[in-house]
Amino acid sequence: MKNVNAVLDEALTGIQPDKNYEKEIFEKLSLIIKKINHNQKSIKAVLGGSGAKGTWLKTFDADIFVLFNYGRFKGKSDKLSDILEKMLKRKFKNIARLHGSRDYFQINQGKFTFEIVPILRITRAEQAKNITDVSPLHSNWVKKHKKLVDDIKLTKQFCQARGIYGAESYIMGFSGYVCEILTVYYGSFLSLIKNAAKWQDKTVVDAQKYYKGKDVFRLVNTSKLASPLIVIDPVQKDRNAAAALSREKFEAFRKAANEFLKKPSRNFFIKKDMKSAFLEEKSKNTKLIAVNAGPLPGKTDVIGSKLLKIYEFLKEQLQKNGFKPIKSGWEWDKKNEAVFYFILDKMPLPKTAEAEGPPLKMEQHAENFRKIHRKTFVKNNKIYAIENREFTLPEQLVKNLIKNRFIIERAKHIKIKIL
Repeated sequence: MKNVNAVLDEALTGIQPDKNYEKEIFEKLSLIIKKINHNQKSIKAVLGGSGAKGTWLKTFDADIFVLFNYGRFKGKSDKLSDILEKMLKRKFKNIARLHGSRDYFQINQGKFTFEIVPILRITRAEQAKNITDVSPLHSNWVKKHKKLVDDIKLTKQFCQARGIYGAESYIMGFSGYVCEILTVYYGSFLSLIKNAAKWQDKTVVDAQKYYKGKDVFRLVNTSKLASPLIVIDPVQKDRNAAAALSREKFEAFRKAANEFLKKPSRNFFIKKDMKSAFLEEKSKNTKLIAVNAGPLPGKTDVIGSKLLKIYEFLKEQLQKNGFKPIKSGWEWDKKNEAVFYFILDKMPLPKTAEAEGPPLKMEQHAENFRKIHRKTFVKNNKIYAIENREFTLPEQLVKNLIKNRFIIERAKHIKIKIL
């Protein structure tokens, strides 16, 4: 087995941005930033996000923050997008406006996509009029830890490969900023992994030691501390940066950390094709159902949430109808169709099923149940009925479900495949 440091060196080599690609994107960024800043006195465009921090991976899009003078614009927070839009339209062609907590803009240049975000220039988080205003403070904090850039990249890629990267509502995983804070707090990727393997519920990560020797659960609004992992924002001490993290993604990180420590491998940093992974797990006694859903137009987070609801609806209906998925999952690359996968038993269900009724002591309800159902019997002081199943094969049910209004309203088109 390879030495763990050798594995990490090999993984890092595989995720570093291509130098020519990086050079090309920086050249385009510089030109856009220069064009925005030309003849401007009260605003200043700067590189933002992972680009500013130096923590981006092999492929990336880039953010440009347009900072508005605080003194002049603090009372116009809700007008910044309109002001920026007018200015951008004078300088660029084909600018798209996207909805967010504060609307932002997208510009495509060849194979690159740049997002231009209007931000009120602040020096303290308390001055923020919008959550996006704090973003440059996040960048500044991370930039103080330049020696950990490679370790941060490993953490991000580790999460991406496991499908737990991103704080969007349809992912509920580890945001890039949370990955950065965790790596800084523990001092390295490997130290993070060793500690994550032992994480308990409600573990608190406080990189700036705001609550050292104090009870964070007594001092911070408990609604902000509902996530299984509490990551105190280094620039905003009353904010849990991991508030969006679900228990499922928390457990997935902890499990992956344990598996990596037992058998370190570069494979932990390579995103596995989900279709191939499901086909590998399919056996002669099971079938794999794949449902492809075309995303509707709109904001990525909203589209993703709609697709997630389709997946949850299909899974729930399969279980309600007696089909228990052995394994299920879904993926979406934010551009093409989403795919929902379900591995199920190949054997058809019996043609009849038991329907549970009320306890016998609820006499009126029991009587009503008997009137509705032809064949009833008593078991454990409850009344039951024998009913014919509408669907004995899962694909029959799924073919019926994809015609359901709930799904039709959330996808452009939908189709089913048996693999």
